[in-house]
Parts: sequence; C-alpha cells; structure tokens
Amino acid sequence: MALEKIKLEHNSPEWLAFRKSGIGGSDAAAILGISPFRTNVEVWEEKVGLKIPEDISEEPQVKYGKESEDLLVQLFALDYPQFEVKTDKTTVYRRGFMFASLDGELKNKETGEEGIYEGKTSEIKNHLLMDKWNKQIPDYYYAQILHYMLVTDRKFAYCKGQLKTKGSNGELEIITRHYPFYRKDLLQDLKYLYLKEKEFWGYVERKERPPLILPKFERNTF
Repeated sequence: MALEKIKLEHNSPEWLAFRKSGIGGSDAAAILGISPFRTNVEVWEEKVGLKIPEDISEEPQVKYGKESEDLLVQLFALDYPQFEVKTDKTTVYRRGFMFASLDGELKNKETGEEGIYEGKTSEIKNHLLMDKWNKQIPDYYYAQILHYMLVTDRKFAYCKGQLKTKGSNGELEIITRHYPFYRKDLLQDLKYLYLKEKEFWGYVERKERPPLILPKFERNTF
C-alpha cells in the first residue's frame, strides 16, 4: 500500500469526519483491548456511524496536553540537536485503511534517517501509574507509536513524557523523560498490530459487530 499525504488541519471538523474513514493512532490500543478509555466495540460503533465520539476537548488534562504541545516539541528540539524537528499540523499520512496525524517529524542530521516525535503529558496520582512510565511508556501509548510506524514506515520514534506529580511536601514536581524506539527491534509487534487492525477493519467494512476483546497485553509478548 502506497503512502499518501492528505492536507487536513488537525482537529478541524473535516479532520474529525475523516477519522471515520480509517484507523488512527488513538484507535490502536482500543482495537487491541488495552485502552483505558474505549473498547474495540466502541471504536467500531464510531467507524460505522452508530456512535458519536465523546468530545473530551474541554477536559483539563486534554487542554493541558494541547496547550503545552508546541512548547514541549521546542524543548525536545533543544535537547536533541542531532535531529531536525518539524511540526506540520496540516498533513495527515494515510496508508490503506490506516492514517496518522503526527505531533512531529524527526530527521537525523548525520544519517538522514527519518523518525517520529510523540509528546505525552500525564498527571501521576499513584505509584501504579508511575510504574507505567518506568523505563517504558504505558502500553496504550506504545500501541500508538507502533501504529504511526506502520503508517509512515519511519525507522525510529521518540516519545517525550511530561509527568506532573506531587513531592513529599505536596509541592508540584515535573518529571521529563524521553523514550526511544527503533523499528528493527519492533518487527514482531508491528506485524501483530497490523494483523489486528486489518482484522478489525474487516468488521467495519462488513458492518459486522466484532466480539469484545480484553486480552492480557504484555510488552514484547504479542
């Protein structure tokens, strides 16, 4: 399947309507059954027009993430001068039934290899959530990174995590972490996600309700 570049303003009404025509990065975790926000059946209902996606744009965490997006990518560019960092909020990449709206695009100045930048913000309220960011990112965000790699065929990705928590004295603390991913290490997971997304899209095309899936998901054990 060839890669297409479609001009669409991210988060515009036209972009929201376009999302029904394929699978996006935020759908990937739900299709695997590992999203804490939606089920695979709810995503199917959205794609076939039985359900209107919930508008969460005014949720405090969502607004914080959106308003900090440009600042975080600028900080990443300062911290990683080996990359050319570009943001383009008017382009959507599409490959067959999959599409990707990227937070940023990277290019290694020395090798010319192209990659993906993804920024995430999270409010850490307990140790369990903090553990999800310990030497890795939460599985539902990992699925999103894999999806973007499938669409764009890029060789690597970086996820910047901006984590808000409270210290022992109750004062706000900001923890910043960077997580690199390399395509050569993810081939098995990429193949698994592609097959699952292809299977899901078949249900959409047939307008056949898929079975609810809630599998146990473990990193690198697809």
